[in-house]
Amino acid sequence: MSQESHGYENFASLVFIAWECQYLDSYNNDGEIFRQNARQQMGLDRVRIVLVEPAGPMNVGSIARVMKNFGLSHLVLVNPQCQALSTEALQMAVHAKDILYSAVSVMTLPEALQGCTRAIATTARIRHWDSPLENPSTTLPWLLEEPQHPAALIFGREDRGLSNEELNYAQRFIRIPSSSSYPSLNLATAVAICCYELAQSDAENEEGTTRGGHFRTKGTFVVNDREVASGSTSVHELAPLNILEEYYQQLESLLLKIGYLYPHTAASRMETFRQMYNRAQLQTREVAMLRGILRQVEWALENRNNHEGL
Repeated sequence: MSQESHGYENFASLVFIAWECQYLDSYNNDGEIFRQNARQQMGLDRVRIVLVEPAGPMNVGSIARVMKNFGLSHLVLVNPQCQALSTEALQMAVHAKDILYSAVSVMTLPEALQGCTRAIATTARIRHWDSPLENPSTTLPWLLEEPQHPAALIFGREDRGLSNEELNYAQRFIRIPSSSSYPSLNLATAVAICCYELAQSDAENEEGTTRGGHFRTKGTFVVNDREVASGSTSVHELAPLNILEEYYQQLESLLLKIGYLYPHTAASRMETFRQMYNRAQLQTREVAMLRGILRQVEWALENRNNHEGL
């Protein structure tokens, strides 16, 4: 998401005006929050807010604040271009400094997505892809459909967003509707809108859970050797994104070897494969089966070449 370079000081007082009346139902007449704790213990506890190369410490601090406002707690910074614990960031975080102190910094986006089974990327640009740009309110609830597994919401750089290569790591893509006369959103504002939508969806899930008696599992996941949150495993679970990425790398290598792909067009062709597999929402055991097929093909090619060399 692109951003404005100024106006941070007004962010906290202005960003929620459009939703304030709708959010007041989270408070009782005495002002006590009666849903927040439940939200933090449920699906929101599995969602990582991933910022790719954030450059503005005030943005990072403001994002920590809105995350805590809406019950999210896991912030991951990919190759940050600023100090997340700078004076400016801590000032903007106000009472959400704990979000900054617990934030995880990694060097690459795949590291940030380690263990996640679902990822949505934000983008403001129209791209000619088979995968549509969707609306946050209808798409973000998808991240909460497997509350026992980590999920990620990815935001790009303030000035130019996410690259095509980085977008490849997500399964779905959202674009926040805004005025055509001035569509550019501040990064922290964009995160606030998405966190609000996630909180609203989680509150609806919580109400349905209370009525239906469904039980959700708690746990932890690990990013860069640090414990953040994870869940139980199952033969029917969606494949983690890092497992899918290993498959994509193996597939690309084989397709280059047999001449189906050419180096100068491999990236664009692999985008099509990624989109196709993302729509299929492969399970872990299915990825294992596909990788087994690739290994068998590689073995057959090597065996044939050995026979031909005799």
